[in-house]
Amino acid sequence: QVQLVESGGGLVQPGGSLRLSCIVSGSISEINGMAWFRQTPGTEREFLAGIRWSINKVSYADSVKGRFFISRDVTNSAVYLQMDVLRPEDTAVYTCAAGRPITSTMSTTSGYRYWGQGTQVTVSS
Repeated sequence: QVQLVESGGGLVQPGGSLRLSCIVSGSISEINGMAWFRQTPGTEREFLAGIRWSINKVSYADSVKGRFFISRDVTNSAVYLQMDVLRPEDTAVYTCAAGRPITSTMSTTSGYRYWGQGTQVTVSS
């Protein structure tokens, strides 16, 4: 079993930055990849960024490329999402996920078995 706990969400003005954290505990050997998704009411979860745990290879959705950056800290079993130049349309619940995705499922929810509880990000003036 793997447990994920996110933090770092909140209210930020347009153009601002936030850094989300996801702390991983449990059987880390069960995972080889982690990702961040977001969701707004009435929509499906949207893939934002993913990272291969062992080789530190990252991938991004086109919608956030150049503004969002994913990283991992193996020592502290954590994954981060640095979000810059935030826009009102970035408002959503942000959730981290962990699992054993293959390349074709890195950006899909089916690639991940474990999910955090989510953290709200609101971008508004």
